[in-house]
Amino acid sequence: MRRRLALLALAAVCLLAGCNAFLGGERPDPASDQLGWENGTWHDDPLQVTTEDGLNASERAAVVARTMARVEEIRGLEFEEPVPVTVISRAEYRRNNSDSGNGGAYGEWNNQVWEALFLVGEDRNVSAAFDSTLGSSVQGYYSPSKDEIVIVSDAETPTIDRTTLAHELVHALQDQHYGLGGNPEFQDTQLAHRGVTEGDATYVQKLYERRCGDRWRCLDRPDRTTAGTDSDFDRGVFVALYAPYAAGPRFVAERQQAEGWDAVDRLYERYPNSTEQLIHPEKYPDEAPVDVSIPDRSNGQWERFDLQRPAHDVVGEASIYAMLRATGQADDGAPYEYEHPLSSGWGGDRIVPYRDGDRFGYVWAIEWDSRRDARDFERAYRAVLDERASRQPGTDTYVLPESDPFGDAFRVTRTGTRVRIVNGPSVESLDGIHG
Repeated sequence: MRRRLALLALAAVCLLAGCNAFLGGERPDPASDQLGWENGTWHDDPLQVTTEDGLNASERAAVVARTMARVEEIRGLEFEEPVPVTVISRAEYRRNNSDSGNGGAYGEWNNQVWEALFLVGEDRNVSAAFDSTLGSSVQGYYSPSKDEIVIVSDAETPTIDRTTLAHELVHALQDQHYGLGGNPEFQDTQLAHRGVTEGDATYVQKLYERRCGDRWRCLDRPDRTTAGTDSDFDRGVFVALYAPYAAGPRFVAERQQAEGWDAVDRLYERYPNSTEQLIHPEKYPDEAPVDVSIPDRSNGQWERFDLQRPAHDVVGEASIYAMLRATGQADDGAPYEYEHPLSSGWGGDRIVPYRDGDRFGYVWAIEWDSRRDARDFERAYRAVLDERASRQPGTDTYVLPESDPFGDAFRVTRTGTRVRIVNGPSVESLDGIHG
């Protein structure tokens, strides 16, 4: 009788105070660590925490322990060690990550890659575009170098979003079992690898949410800023960076539902090698990208960048889709589908930036699966130039005005299944870059 009165009293306090106190039984601790149990907490244990005033240290520890147990229960992998969790405000995140990109020769080289995609113009740099876009959209992150999770809170009183915490805990679990932190050379391969890590984490996050209110009692989710409401948010850059979060979960879910979590585990031994394989799972693992070569036809005035990494990049299908979205050529349908007739025929590409002192240009060659795919992309690309050009001195040559963020000269040619784009600051420079 006393226990029943105590529970009723606690329920009344929670109703008045607006706390999330979940009532229920508790199982004894297991003799040794096992799936679904972490740090004295089972995945279906009740929690007595107050969320309206944030979480104190003991409440945060309890929430983290139970979420770890729940991630284990879903993913079927055991955490090997505790994971520290820190909560910071969005303002603090922006301060800590402002101007965090690479400068110098790499920054100048990378600017040309994103300029070729019509996503970052000459009026700014890639680092600033990333900072403003991620500063508006990041909800949390896991740092492999520090083995810790940082949650970004939009509330005045720092709180933890249950889905963000679950997502980032999956990354910690991945790091403990497979190791994270490596970074492939090319943009397309980076996004493809992240399609596995982010796809796995996002898929588990969705499974977690399905159990809330049905099999599990879950903490209320705090209000948060919606990505895209900030004036500095760049939709085009975001579409390129978001590909692993959109295409990745579909890619992972298909394998898990067909063959179980063992099939997902094997992806860490053989990552997809292109975003094409993420977007079109039937092409994994057999259809590899074409290795596109670009012979150096520059004169003595123009030269390729001398970097410690390859002097070229591969942007891939997802980034080309983002370019087509940003330029209005693929604005039919949802922005995060990534499968579109104008980009789905991608077979491989290569961008080679060039420099002449403080002047820059690039050569971009794209191989397509068929002549029709190449022709359709060429027409869409020329439509972008036709809309923006101030003059067209030749059939294949376009000049954009200086007032345009992408105000350069362009030469566009197609041979069979290959489209080649040469860019430079003037018509005369095009032959100097790629004669």
